[in-house]
Amino acid sequence: MQTFIQETIQDILKTTKSFENVMFILPSNRAGVFVKQALREAQVTGFLPEIVNIEEFTQQVSGIRKIESIQLLFYFYKIYKELEPNPDSFDVFSSWAFTVLQDFNEIDQHLVNTREIFLYIRDVQRLKSWSVKGTFQETELMKNHFAFMEKLNEYYNALYTFLLDNKIGYQGCMYREATKSISQFLKEDTHKKFFFIGFNALNKAEEFIIKEMLEFGNTQIYWDIDESFLYSNHQAGNFIRKYKTSWKYYQQEEIKIISNNFTQPKNIQLIGAAKNIAQMKYVGELLSTKNQHNNTALVLADESLLPISLNSLPESVSSINITMGYPLKDIPLTSLFLSIFQLFISQEKLQKKEAKKFYYKDVIKVLKQPLIHRLLVVEKHSISDEIITAIHNNNTTFLKKDDIDTFLNKTSETIKSIIGNLFVNTDNVQLFLSSILSLINSLKELVTGLEKEFLFRYFTAFTQLYNLQLEFGYFSDLKTLYQFFKQLITSETISFQGEPLAGLQLMGMLETRLLDFETIILTSVNEGVLPGNSKQTSFIPFDAKVQFGLPTYREKDAIFSYHFFRLLQRAKNVYLIYNTENDSFGGGEKSRFISQLELLKKNIKSTYIAPKVSSNSKLAKQVEKNDAVIEKLKELATKGISPSALTNYLYNPVSFYQKKVLKIKEFDEIEEEVAFNTLGIVVHETLRELYEPFLGKFIRLDDVKQMKPKVASYIKKNFSIHFKDGDISTGKNRLIFEVASRFVSNFLHQEITLLKDETNQLKMVAVEKDYEAFINVEGIDFPIKIHGQVDRIDELNGVTRIIDYKTGSVKPSDLKVPFLEEIRDFKYSKAIQVLLYAFMYLESESINENTEMQAGIISFKKLQSGFMKLNFSDKYRGEDFKVTSERVYEFIDEIKILIKEIYNPALDFVEPSELPF
Repeated sequence: MQTFIQETIQDILKTTKSFENVMFILPSNRAGVFVKQALREAQVTGFLPEIVNIEEFTQQVSGIRKIESIQLLFYFYKIYKELEPNPDSFDVFSSWAFTVLQDFNEIDQHLVNTREIFLYIRDVQRLKSWSVKGTFQETELMKNHFAFMEKLNEYYNALYTFLLDNKIGYQGCMYREATKSISQFLKEDTHKKFFFIGFNALNKAEEFIIKEMLEFGNTQIYWDIDESFLYSNHQAGNFIRKYKTSWKYYQQEEIKIISNNFTQPKNIQLIGAAKNIAQMKYVGELLSTKNQHNNTALVLADESLLPISLNSLPESVSSINITMGYPLKDIPLTSLFLSIFQLFISQEKLQKKEAKKFYYKDVIKVLKQPLIHRLLVVEKHSISDEIITAIHNNNTTFLKKDDIDTFLNKTSETIKSIIGNLFVNTDNVQLFLSSILSLINSLKELVTGLEKEFLFRYFTAFTQLYNLQLEFGYFSDLKTLYQFFKQLITSETISFQGEPLAGLQLMGMLETRLLDFETIILTSVNEGVLPGNSKQTSFIPFDAKVQFGLPTYREKDAIFSYHFFRLLQRAKNVYLIYNTENDSFGGGEKSRFISQLELLKKNIKSTYIAPKVSSNSKLAKQVEKNDAVIEKLKELATKGISPSALTNYLYNPVSFYQKKVLKIKEFDEIEEEVAFNTLGIVVHETLRELYEPFLGKFIRLDDVKQMKPKVASYIKKNFSIHFKDGDISTGKNRLIFEVASRFVSNFLHQEITLLKDETNQLKMVAVEKDYEAFINVEGIDFPIKIHGQVDRIDELNGVTRIIDYKTGSVKPSDLKVPFLEEIRDFKYSKAIQVLLYAFMYLESESINENTEMQAGIISFKKLQSGFMKLNFSDKYRGEDFKVTSERVYEFIDEIKILIKEIYNPALDFVEPSELPF
């Protein structure tokens, strides 16, 4: 395959023997490497031509140095403030200024008379507010908008004058000035020869410059166009056809170079894939089938898929050259700087700025950043982990800098200063940026390879922001800087450098200009991506663009069409992959270019791919009871098994194994809002404190009445103990505090109602008392200890009541056990618990055989149900509440069967296929 560059070089060599005073002007820099390679292959000796891109050339001609977009924005704001008596703040200004600068750039590139277009826009806006009846009322917002549109020309003139005075400018400024200087430039370099290679759509300034140079006689231009598109009405040839018919130069000269490659036989495959991941995974499979990739290009129509594509490349791809920018927002390091900003954004949002406190989640996010974590390792000990553990242990929701400094004292003074400065409360943006730069300097010793490149890119970005803040001071606070930083990482990229002549070429559509490959893999060939959507961010209305010859979506569609079909001209193998799913913008509908291609080329193979679906059934979790497990179970029998542990076994044996054998505990979460179990503990402890003074005594009505004023203080005290540093003064926590108070108060009110009937006698026997008992099981040569804490035991009118408090909801049906032989089921978990409490009470206390007993639950969510008792009746609405020793020991016989199962070495711990919840 002969490439366009090789054809061009061969044609130039027919008339040019020396390249000493020759300049090649290309659309992009990357193609220059391939041009040099083609010159070497053509065995050109002596001086090589000067090779520049079109932007560098216009910079030479105009004498204007291009400045970066951020610097331009700052200069624009400086001028804007001089023109406006009441200017917008910098963050508001930057939200619209980028679009205005983009419009200025486009206007200049196309040599539009600025006064005329801005007057046109102004008049259009005025017409919109005109009414025949004269009754149209402008709102304040409309007036501001019209005033803004009328001032655009004033902004433009002031900015343009400033840039020219300083010999700097944006791309459009360079182009406009280059058109004014081109004649003088050519007169000064009459001995020089120029070649424009591989252009297609030219802006008006480029067109003017090239036409001037062609007519001067020392310039030639080489187009890359196939006769299939030039000699038809195909959209891909729109621009070059126009130049051929309208340029005076082509009245005398033939157009160069017209090829006939598109009609040659090609292997074109059209592949539909479900979603972007499937596209990239298929690309990986496709590349793995090829031994070498030196003449293969992977082209991403959607450049945001670069991270996914890099992760999908097979090991067979030994070398790769990336010819596109990697967005800063996708760099892993970006999360570090965003997390530092978030410290202060949350602080202001949560109104903790005055207190100089930071939200714990933001602090943890910073400390968990890989580079910060590595920086805070002292003698193999992680200070980050130590701080995070302390936050959880102390339930700290908000931290001060001093809290963090306590741990940083273990590091060097330098590290303590660098990390500590990240938590300094300040609105001094310059000081904040200085802290970030110090951090980057300290991190550079910890990174290598690609991480170092990423770090250096951020070092240059923050250095630029620091210098601009030093010069202009437009960032009033960190919030303004944060908004600007988010804009920056969205628009800025990091460029990869490599050897573009070797290995797989990974590029975007624009980087394919001039380049030809035998194998093309093009992804995301979807409508809305290729071509892009028709939405344009601009203050210039569509009709104004048409009127003044500015490009609209129609011209941009033609540009995309040219790039697409030019890419296929010389390729032998073409794989076009598109997304079949309509879950994202442009997804689901294949590009119109595919439909056009199917009309132009026959024998296109079309297939659909889908991810492989595994039919393997999910295996239940299973744990074998080896000797080590049995030993742990023996230890558990000695230490004691609680009722909740037994019900946990009924729920899920594997969960029982994890908690009681492996001793795995869930990591304590920070309680920002009071957890439900904390609410329960507070209520239980409050009732214990209220009733403990009356143990062994009969409680009188006045005793309970005197408890009521103490409720709030006891609740508050217990929250301070069990909710640690949590705040219960505001928000949901305040509501939960009130709920706890209401639970206890309502319970006491129920007790008062009970004792108002003077025939009722209530005696407190025990509150929150620990009990234990032993069960001997046949076949197990050691006793099994059962232990637990009973919330309350009292005597009401001679009946002993064993009571379990529940802050959750309980129904009477949960406590109905008609057949004790069926009780080994998780649905009877609440009944099992209270029956075990009854068993421990019977075993621990000397109970008269004639003592009447009941056991049950008081639910604080259903206090109206009162004391819900265990019901042994087998009738639908029958009642049998007696807890007798016979029933308790009949129940224990069932528990023995359960224990035997737990301790049987032949029975594994197996997780049920379906858990209740």
